[in-house]
This record gives sequence, structure tokens and C-alpha cells, in this order.
Amino acid sequence: MALSARNQLPGTVEDVRLGDIMAHVVVRVGQSIVESVITRTSAEELKLKKGDSVRVVVKSTEVMIQKD
Repeated sequence: MALSARNQLPGTVEDVRLGDIMAHVVVRVGQSIVESVITRTSAEELKLKKGDSVRVVVKSTEVMIQKD
């Protein structure tokens, strides 16, 4: 599927917690963890489970950068 968003990060699903309406998805991207809340329906349609290879797509009006 073609997608115009440029901020695509390959990762691996670490955890999926299904709620009544929403799902909390934890993805490992390199040494980092990215967490997302999506609809339960979307998580079920994607059949997300631990170990799945996914792409985290970040589409935002603001991205903050901190220098250590």
C-alpha cells in the first residue's frame, strides 16, 4: 500500500492490550518504544499480536527534538 507520510519507522509489536473500544499497542523501534492507542476494531482487523513486524507512521503538526 502506498502512503504519502514520510515518517515511517519499522518495528516489532511488543504488546497489544484490547479494551472495550480502544487498543493500546506497544511497538519496539530499535532501542525505543512507541506506544499508540487505536480503535479495537482496527487492531482486530490488522490481527495485531506480539512479534508482528509493523511500521509506525507518524503524522503530526508538531514533532519535538531534545538534545542530550
